[in-house]
Amino acid sequence: MNFSPHTTEDVRSMLNFLGLDDLSDLYGHIPKELLFHGKLNLPDGLSEFDAKTHILEISGKNLQHGNTLVCFAGGGSYDHDISAATNSLASRSEFVTAYTPYQPEVAQGVLQALFEFQTLVTRLTALDVSNASLYDGASSLVEAVNLATSHAKKERVLLSAGIHPNWRQVVETFAIGTGHQVETLPLRNGITDLSDVDMTNVAAIAVASPNALGFLERIDNLANTAKENKALLIQVFDPIAASVLKSPGASGADIAVGEGQSLGMPLSYGGPYLGLFAVKSEYVRLIPGRLVGETVDKLGRKAYVTTLRSREQDIRREKASSNVCTNQTLIAIRAAIQMSWLGTNGIKEVAKISASSAHYLANQLVQAGFALAYDSPFLYEFSIKIKIDPEEVVEAVCYEGMLPGIARYPHEIPGISSNLLTIATTEKRTKDEMDRLVSILKKIAL
Repeated sequence: MNFSPHTTEDVRSMLNFLGLDDLSDLYGHIPKELLFHGKLNLPDGLSEFDAKTHILEISGKNLQHGNTLVCFAGGGSYDHDISAATNSLASRSEFVTAYTPYQPEVAQGVLQALFEFQTLVTRLTALDVSNASLYDGASSLVEAVNLATSHAKKERVLLSAGIHPNWRQVVETFAIGTGHQVETLPLRNGITDLSDVDMTNVAAIAVASPNALGFLERIDNLANTAKENKALLIQVFDPIAASVLKSPGASGADIAVGEGQSLGMPLSYGGPYLGLFAVKSEYVRLIPGRLVGETVDKLGRKAYVTTLRSREQDIRREKASSNVCTNQTLIAIRAAIQMSWLGTNGIKEVAKISASSAHYLANQLVQAGFALAYDSPFLYEFSIKIKIDPEEVVEAVCYEGMLPGIARYPHEIPGISSNLLTIATTEKRTKDEMDRLVSILKKIAL
């Protein structure tokens, strides 16, 4: 079945208007040696049904996803349960087809939903202000670095090696253009080591807790060090973990950023995801992206608007602290729905069940002969030492119906000395699944 958007009459009318005789005349200005002659090597056309069937056959060959494999992989993307209410409400046309909120008179519902999202994020982080989201966790970290350097008027930034390697690469890539001096802090016993670090002229220290290996950092100590050296502390946090751990704000973080995928987003092969961003009130005018505020209209009725910033300040190029002028509206609303559905106790229950499962699984793996990477505390993600290439282990276990974790290597995380497998559990993982993973790993990796 072929589809052409233009009829023969449409094409003739266009050519007549342009004073041309043939479609090939449209390309008459291009040298003939640059033009393609002959037929493209394309397959024959298919009907919509046949095309869909063919695509499903191809996608069905991919084993590494949460629909066909029992997922013990984490690293910022977790296989949490998503309520039917979240899927249903987030699919409503008012959200899916909503108008961009630059004109508040036609976007009150969306603005209110985003305001509620911001409120929920500030409660999770115990910080004063949240924006209406960013693209993903990595872009949130980039914007936090931009804010810190703009505020401090200094360019030196210290990134913990415990931050996800891909996130650190994103920051380093942006730093090429901004001129920030990005340095990596090594790990000791699985957590950030500041013992031999020169703190001169540092704008910000960025650290993840739980970190990329699953271990919990001493945020209070790092916050004190940052404060003593007039630097800002950026904490990469996990929203589910934040429900049971001391919050970033209470620990002394100035900025909290995170990946919101675990708040109602499926794994989806890596996106679209959701960047979380919250700060102390003193930095509110440096916040990137959209910020929704509550006000009253001329009749005194409650109303919502984008506030404190306009698109114009985002196009000031190098003079702007951020060039982000949009957000993940639909994904943020989805996260707000999931958080509201779970409530405070529900999110804590998810975290507690996930943590209990992780500690059970870690104990079983130790009893089976594996060694934990370090003895630092962890919540629901942890790392074990692997004597053979962990990528080979991951691939082999996949053929047993499980995605066992994420391969970690010394070259990608400064401060680790051996190959590791980082394993995560969620409330979806059962005892039988965990026992089976131990049995498979024992057979393959010991």
